[in-house]
Amino acid sequence: MRPDEESENRDMAEVSEVRTPVRTDVPRERRLGGEAAATVVWPALGLVVTITGWWLVTSVFHLVHPAVLPPPQEVLTAFDARSAELLGGLGATTLETVIGFLLSSVAGIAIGIALAGSRAIERMFSPLLVAVNAVPKIALGPLLVVSLGWGQRPILTMVFLLSFFPIVLSTATGLTTTPADLAELARSLDASRWQTFRKIRLPAALPQIFVGLKVAMPLAAIGAVIGEFQAGEGGLGYQIVQYSGVADSATAWAAIILVGMMSIVLYSALVLVERLALPWVPATTSAR
Repeated sequence: MRPDEESENRDMAEVSEVRTPVRTDVPRERRLGGEAAATVVWPALGLVVTITGWWLVTSVFHLVHPAVLPPPQEVLTAFDARSAELLGGLGATTLETVIGFLLSSVAGIAIGIALAGSRAIERMFSPLLVAVNAVPKIALGPLLVVSLGWGQRPILTMVFLLSFFPIVLSTATGLTTTPADLAELARSLDASRWQTFRKIRLPAALPQIFVGLKVAMPLAAIGAVIGEFQAGEGGLGYQIVQYSGVADSATAWAAIILVGMMSIVLYSALVLVERLALPWVPATTSAR
């Protein structure tokens, strides 16, 4: 080979080595229009489609009686007429949901840690936890009213009973499924049990714990509404019962929609907390 040809081949090899690699890990949402489309445009489009279908079913084809599902324009009119009352109920229900969720989170994580840390405790109390979770919570409503009276205490208890079990289960599962290589690394470094828990087991379990928290958040909203059905003196659940009792289904549906919107906001806030607390998770997991 001639010296000039050898030099040319060497230059081509160097160019091929420094060529910018093609990224294959770009999230699908960015390929389809960016983060704005994923977080704003698509949910807004889903809302428009849902409201349009609701309007067609109730106002155009009349497939559902207005007493069961009023048209969206009637619900909007009812909300405008009683917006102050409904927003006041939204504040009360939101407060009960958040407080009950926080209580269930603290207790659920603590119970999950206890179950994961001791096989004897797990064998003793796991069947009892399953039995408590299987009891229809609405059947406990009258008993809670009798024992705790009216007001927030039975409502918060209902929120706790509905939402704590997924947190317990996810915490125990996350702490008992630590990757084998990480557990072996802790043993090779002679780490104590507390160091292994704090440095390896708990960080590895956090994604699973947040799964349980995200499952429990909507359940907490359901528990608040059910509690207000039974023992409420205000809140959206109380308003749903009151307005349904006087055949004002439009206002009742306005309250129901506010419950759904509240759940979406609280769930989105929890997802944001997860992204801030676990920044390494997106980088270590595959995108859809």
